[in-house]
Amino acid sequence: MASIVEGLGFAPDAGRLSVERAIAEVRSARAVVIAAGDAPVVMVAAEAFDAEMAGVLKGAGAADACLVLTAPRLNRMGSPRTQAGIVALPHLDPERVVQLALKPDARLDAPVAPALPAHVAAIELLSLALVLPAAVVCSVPEGMAAGLARVDVADIIAFRAEEVARLAIVGRAPVPLEGAPETEFVVFRGGEGLRDQVAIIVGRPDLSRPVAVRLHSACLTGDLFGSLKCDCGDQLRDTVRRMAQGEGGILLYLDQEGRGNGISNKMRAYALQAQGYDTYDADAALGFDLDQRRFDFAAAMLRQLGVSAVRVFTNNPQKIEALKAAGLEVVADQRVLGRPTAENVRYLASKRDRAGHYIDFDALAARAPD
Repeated sequence: MASIVEGLGFAPDAGRLSVERAIAEVRSARAVVIAAGDAPVVMVAAEAFDAEMAGVLKGAGAADACLVLTAPRLNRMGSPRTQAGIVALPHLDPERVVQLALKPDARLDAPVAPALPAHVAAIELLSLALVLPAAVVCSVPEGMAAGLARVDVADIIAFRAEEVARLAIVGRAPVPLEGAPETEFVVFRGGEGLRDQVAIIVGRPDLSRPVAVRLHSACLTGDLFGSLKCDCGDQLRDTVRRMAQGEGGILLYLDQEGRGNGISNKMRAYALQAQGYDTYDADAALGFDLDQRRFDFAAAMLRQLGVSAVRVFTNNPQKIEALKAAGLEVVADQRVLGRPTAENVRYLASKRDRAGHYIDFDALAARAPD
């Protein structure tokens, strides 16, 4: 196969290809080999670690097994950390793995050791695959792991930056919207894992001047179904309306559900919120940081569209700083308000108080439904 590919003139990046295959394997609940120097290890996502998987690993001669947990998860469990850590698994016990990786009230039952490069890479691979950030890692005799997908630590760590560099437009077409009939959708491939991203160009913005821009992370529940738990749908539609009524603009619709955690983990967090956790505590209980999103590829999308200066519609200071760090000129930032509801007021307050979002509750109150 390699000779055929080379003969056609292609030069595939073996490292990037190995990461893409590993992401698919992890999402399919299969084990992968992570190579770290001369000491490769086998990794299984904790959410996929069941009695059958435990039996397979035992039969393959697994040794030195451990559970890799992120700093937020360890902090919640009583072990203050700034980096990921590992807990020994002398017995491959799926019930213990579930307890330590997923149960919100779990406490540590063993010492925590520092994570090694392979463990850190395992967490990054899980993040790319949008699954729970906890992994069972063990050593397995080389011959026993021969049939598994193999990926190098360095390739995992470099993957996101390489995806930004590969960002490219793969399709575009006019899509008239209600209230914004002159609108074009531009689809980009790359930038964030294996997912496509969309730029919605509203009207005819003058690219020689600062362009009105919003970075909008996809929210299935709010954008499509009108969830009362957030204000995402309101922000999306209000931004497009304002751009259409003004001088036009560009809304980037980014596939970053649940602050970059993925839809399955967002639903896990929602289940915890129903038990009384706020939005950030729920994410921390699952092992996630305050915000998993990156916006470097968003800036790259704007540059490919010819944008160099922006007036950004956002309440999130992280987005403003990310655009500046990527080299875009941010000449102004404007607030985007949704409607407060009994179900989202705590969520909005948490974003203001814990993540520094610019949310004025007096202004929100003026938008409250009668």
